Amino acid sequence: MTPLLLIEDTPSLQMVYENVLRSAGHDVVSAGTAEEGLNKFRELHPNVVLLDLMLPDRSGLDLMQDFLDIQEDTNVIVVTANGSINRAVEAMRGGAYDFLLKPFNEQRFLHTVDNALADRARLNGSGKKTRSGRASDFVGNSPVMEKVYDRIQSVGRSMASVFISGESGTGKEICAQEVHKASLRANGPFVPLNCGAIPSDLLESEVFGHLKGSFTGAIADKPGAATVADGGTLFLDEICEMDLNLQTKLLRFLQTSTIQPVGASHPRKVNVRIICATNRDPLEEVRRGRFREDLYYRLHVVPIHLPPLRERGEDVIEIAENALARFSQEEHRQFTGFTEDVKTLFRRLDWPGNVRQLLNVVRHAVVLNEGPMVTLDMMPIELHHARETGQAPTAGASDKPHITLDGLVGKTLAEVEQLVIEETIAHHGGSVPKAARVLDVSPSTLYRKREAWLKNSSGGD
Repeated sequence: MTPLLLIEDTPSLQMVYENVLRSAGHDVVSAGTAEEGLNKFRELHPNVVLLDLMLPDRSGLDLMQDFLDIQEDTNVIVVTANGSINRAVEAMRGGAYDFLLKPFNEQRFLHTVDNALADRARLNGSGKKTRSGRASDFVGNSPVMEKVYDRIQSVGRSMASVFISGESGTGKEICAQEVHKASLRANGPFVPLNCGAIPSDLLESEVFGHLKGSFTGAIADKPGAATVADGGTLFLDEICEMDLNLQTKLLRFLQTSTIQPVGASHPRKVNVRIICATNRDPLEEVRRGRFREDLYYRLHVVPIHLPPLRERGEDVIEIAENALARFSQEEHRQFTGFTEDVKTLFRRLDWPGNVRQLLNVVRHAVVLNEGPMVTLDMMPIELHHARETGQAPTAGASDKPHITLDGLVGKTLAEVEQLVIEETIAHHGGSVPKAARVLDVSPSTLYRKREAWLKNSSGGD
C-alpha cells in the first residue's frame, strides 16, 4: 500500500500526526520542508498528501499545484491555522480535496484521511476519472455558461462544499447533479432536499432522520437525507430557508461528519459531500441575521453562480429548440421549429422565470397544438402582453404587479389564482419563499400548486 505523505514543519506536530495515523493503521512518510516534500512525492507518488500551508521555504499553495501537475488525481488535504481560513478556501478552489483548521480533534483528522483514501480507492476501482470535459445536462454554449462548465469540472474531484447561487429557474439542481457526476463519488447516491418545501418542524427529521416514537407521528424509524446520501452527495436547495436552530446542527455535522437522528442517543459517521443552493443573496441573509455567518463561510468554499437566461444570448433559442424536440417526441407531435417572429420574441423577453419559464412556454405550445411550426398565436397570453406593450415582463421592474383587472375578467377562479401566484413569484425575482410571505401561505403550498399546474399542462405525464 502506498504510504500517506505528511508535510509539516513543526517537529512536535509532525510527531503527533504520525502517532495518530500509525495508531489507526496507516503507513506514513513525513517531510519538514517543501523541498523535501516534493522530492518524496516524486519518489512515492502517494494517493493522499497531508500538507501544512505554512512552510519555511515555500508556499504550501504553490507546492500543492506542483503535486497536482505531477499527479492530478492526488487527494491533498491542506492544514492551516483557524485565522487563515481564506488560504484554505483558496486551496480548495485550486484543487485541494479537503481542509483541516487547527486545532482539530483526532476524530475529525482520521475521518478526513479515511474519506480521502476511500474516494481514491473508488477512483482506482473505476480505472478512470468520471470527468466528461463538459456538463452534459446543460444546454447552451454562451461564454458565461462555458465559465460555469469549467468551474464544475475543476471542483468535481474535490470534497469542497459547493455553493450555487442564481435566480429561480436557472438550473441549480442540474448544476449540483453535474458537480456530482464530475466527482469521484459519481457512482454514489445524489440526494436532493428542498429546504423551502418542508415545514421547519419536520426539516430536522428530513435531514438527519428519526427513530420510532421520537415525536408524534413517528410511527417507524426513518433514515434522513444525510444517511441516504452516505458515500455520495447531499444537495440542500434553498438553504437560506433553513431554521437557525437547524443551521447550528448542520454546522456541527459539517465539522464532525456525524449525524444524530431525532430520538437517537448516539451519533453515527457518514461520508457525504454537501452542495447547497439559494436564489437569495446569502451575504444579505447573513447581514440580516437570518443565516449564520460561520455556516456561510463553511459552505461557501467554491461558489458557482448561474446567470439568468436574459444574459445567455442565443442560448435561449438553443434551449427552446432542444425542448421542442424532446416535448414533441413525448407528446407524439410533429413540430420542426419556431418561426422567426417567435425567435425574435424569445430573444427580447427578460424571462423572469428563466429556463423553467421557457420550458413551460414550449411545452404549452406543444401540448395544445399540432405543428409543424411554433407560431406567435401559440404563445401563452402573458407573452402576447409582452409583445403588445413592446416590453418584456421583468421581475422587480416596478413596485406594482403587472396584473390588471381587465386581464382577470372572464377567467375562472383557478386561473386567476394561478396568475396572481405566478405574477407575485416573478415580481420577487422568482423567489417562491418571498412570494409565499407576501401571499401569507407556506412555500410548500406554492410548490405543490406549481407542480400540479406543470403536470396538468403536460397532459398528466
